[in-house]
Amino acid sequence: MSDITPRSKGTLAALVPAAPRLIVEAGTAAEFCWSEYFSATIRNPHTRRAYQRAVTRFLKWVECFEVSLDRITPSLVARFIDEYSGSAPSRKLALAAIRSFFDLLTVRHAVFMNPASSVRGERYSVVEGKTPEISRDQARQLLMSIETIRPVGKRDHAIISCLIYTAARAGAVANLKVRDLVWDGTQYSLRFAEKGGKSRSIPVRADLQKILLDYLSCLGESPSKDSPLFRSVNGRKGTLTIDAIRGIDICRMMKRRLADAELPTHLSPHSCRVATVTDLLTQGIALEDVQYLAGHSDPRTTRLYDRRQKQVTRNTVERISI
Repeated sequence: MSDITPRSKGTLAALVPAAPRLIVEAGTAAEFCWSEYFSATIRNPHTRRAYQRAVTRFLKWVECFEVSLDRITPSLVARFIDEYSGSAPSRKLALAAIRSFFDLLTVRHAVFMNPASSVRGERYSVVEGKTPEISRDQARQLLMSIETIRPVGKRDHAIISCLIYTAARAGAVANLKVRDLVWDGTQYSLRFAEKGGKSRSIPVRADLQKILLDYLSCLGESPSKDSPLFRSVNGRKGTLTIDAIRGIDICRMMKRRLADAELPTHLSPHSCRVATVTDLLTQGIALEDVQYLAGHSDPRTTRLYDRRQKQVTRNTVERISI
């Protein structure tokens, strides 16, 4: 028998958040659902934390009405959502979390019916995303402002070029390994592991290939295939380490480079995705192709990155003759 040990040790309480009083009083089935939902059902850690906060907040709010878990009514859920402080997207998330959790309670027969299933959320639609776009001229200015004499400069130039020429997220770029830069005999491609467990292979254009190979020359002879492609920096020495850069570090690096290039610092790595999507759609590239490049499951998400309408609106208001 093989010896299987966990990566980290800890108590069960550290793995599963403590259940609110209503769950404990409802019995074993409800406690089992609580443990199952917040440790096994939701795999994305960010979604798990957000849903756990929303459900816990709701159950603690219900305690003041002195009702048991199986006596929660749709009117209570609706009242909670109406009184929920925060933006419309936050209220929609809270309702989705409550509805999903009570779905599991219903399936496990911890409650008879889902009180949130009939509660309607408020209408909220986004026509255009909020991420600011970096213009084509600004992107060029940013790339040209980075000195590529030192390894750190070559790294930063390569990272920002990847963000622009692959439309990848900062986290996906940070997670790249050396083996993810693949040569198929004719050209290079980058293999990204995106959120949601999706894997994509994006061809590397000629100028990006040159930038990446120039950066790789700074990593020494034949770096390990399993080593990170983009390394963190030793702050005192200004040299590259053997550790991977993090997504948040890419955001901070871009802020510094924007400031050095005298560009607006409210821009972010995600601004590169917006610029790339808008640029390709402006050139008449099919939405389906741009959707694949951006790694979106739904074309409506890709349209949120399209800033062409903003350009039209700006031209329209500039023509007001009052």
